[in-house]
Amino acid sequence: MLNGCLSDYLKMKQFFTALLLVCLHGTVAGQNTTNFAHIGRVDRFDSALDALIAKDAKIEVLCGGFDWSEGPVWVQEENNKFGGYVLFSDIPHNAVMKWQEGVGASLFMKPAGYTGVADYGREPGSNGLALDAQGQLVMCEHGDRRISVVTKGGGKLTLADRWNGKRLNSPNDLAIRSNGDIFFTDPIYGLPKRAEDPMREIDFCGVYRLQKDGTVIVQHKGMSRPNGIGFSPDEKTLYVANSDGSDPVWRAFPVQTDGNLGEPRAFFDSSKDNRVPRSGGDGLKVDAKGNVFATGAGGVLVLSPKGKLLGRLVTGERIANVAWGNDGSVLYLTSDMYLCRIQTKAKGTGF
Repeated sequence: MLNGCLSDYLKMKQFFTALLLVCLHGTVAGQNTTNFAHIGRVDRFDSALDALIAKDAKIEVLCGGFDWSEGPVWVQEENNKFGGYVLFSDIPHNAVMKWQEGVGASLFMKPAGYTGVADYGREPGSNGLALDAQGQLVMCEHGDRRISVVTKGGGKLTLADRWNGKRLNSPNDLAIRSNGDIFFTDPIYGLPKRAEDPMREIDFCGVYRLQKDGTVIVQHKGMSRPNGIGFSPDEKTLYVANSDGSDPVWRAFPVQTDGNLGEPRAFFDSSKDNRVPRSGGDGLKVDAKGNVFATGAGGVLVLSPKGKLLGRLVTGERIANVAWGNDGSVLYLTSDMYLCRIQTKAKGTGF
């Protein structure tokens, strides 16, 4: 019995060692497993969650070994039998990684968020990623303090790096409206000395609108650390997370007829729900029925369109952001050193 347990332990140790050896310069060659390790749990606070997450759904670990994974996005490929692949940021390593079913993880881009030659602190890389209507990769870059786009030819262009002539702090996350406008958040996490950094030029952490003509308009100055951002399916509401434990409120902004944001209302406040820890939010995504999947407070909070807490996805590690992929029903999670996924019964917006 003891020998059997020891054998099982060694096998598991070898598995997780191999898992964590996925590195920034290589690919997991010939990955053909569909038997990924399961971690964490699903907390069910309301029976309505059963319509979104099956009772036997498991969180799978797809790859690991990253410093801080963030900003996942699904890239569709018509000639790919698995449908496409996931791109995500590893911020401390200044890299964008690629994970593809049957292949594994590989380096997609480096440098990704900082192209200078001097050291640029703990978080120099890209953060939030998204695709525009042409399928081009749009990036929030910490070190270069800009919103950029990777063109079809592979080159990168700056879309915005200033507001009123002042350099942005460190763009964090973004949401692209169907008319092409890019809404993004700009806290201070990417600055080497954060709020006290001498390079800082804007004295607030804003929510911005980048129009197609390049005009950058500040939309809101009243959140201490605006972070994750996403539209409702009808694009009449923009949700923004605040990553500040002293104001752990996800806010809902009405989108006015001119495309600018109105005054927000509180959508969910983790300090007022004793089922989750008091914690600010990070990334978020919305499904086709308006449910919000928001990271923070110990996992991914699943919130109804009215802000009711239905459940929580817990990996046991911090979760930075999420993205819909495959046919829109698979939710990918960047969770500290891991990239994970869970099959849902929902469908992400845009699928």
